[in-house]
Amino acid sequence: MEVILLERIENLGQMGDTVAVKPGFARNYLLPQKKALRATKENLALFEAQRAQLEAQNLEKRQEAEKVSGKLDGLSVVMIRSAGDTGQLYGSVSARDIADAVTEAGFTVVRSQIILDKAIKVLGLHPIRVRLHPEVAVEIQVNVARSEAEAETQAATGEMVTAESQLEAEEAAIEEALELAEEAEEAEAAQEEAEAEAAEVAEEAGEDEAKA
Repeated sequence: MEVILLERIENLGQMGDTVAVKPGFARNYLLPQKKALRATKENLALFEAQRAQLEAQNLEKRQEAEKVSGKLDGLSVVMIRSAGDTGQLYGSVSARDIADAVTEAGFTVVRSQIILDKAIKVLGLHPIRVRLHPEVAVEIQVNVARSEAEAETQAATGEMVTAESQLEAEEAAIEEALELAEEAEEAEAAQEEAEAEAAEVAEEAGEDEAKA
């Protein structure tokens, strides 16, 4: 089926382009969402008559989207989920979940604006694109963790927190603590040795004074 695009559609065309699409895509998405018209002579004439108005409306909406993009770009939202030791979620994070989290953060978006090929099913940091306008998209970060503490660790390290990584971190912390304890013992021993030497010097000085 051929349609006339009323706005830019990613990987399809620009406003005013006549493109061939699958009938189902046209009937279920493009036409009911008023993103396109059937490519008939009447509709082509209608589009040309309204082109200037449509382009002005598109420009206004794009400028508004660009203003929002400056604030939304780089936003990080935390999603707390249950997961196994390997980081596999007991469930998933969907586009709707992300849209709700972004909205809670102060930016009103809907599920259809979240560009997500498939649901997120593992812990970690996930870069996700949000389409604010057909010509404006920004990238946000979705931090999926089992707790706020794990989310903070992932944000700081840039790596997914799993049972294995937690064990490694604990072992590293223990090793560091042992090293610090060893250094403290060495410092204490050095101090005791210095004090003993000072006492010995003082004692020798006292003996010399007595002889004199």
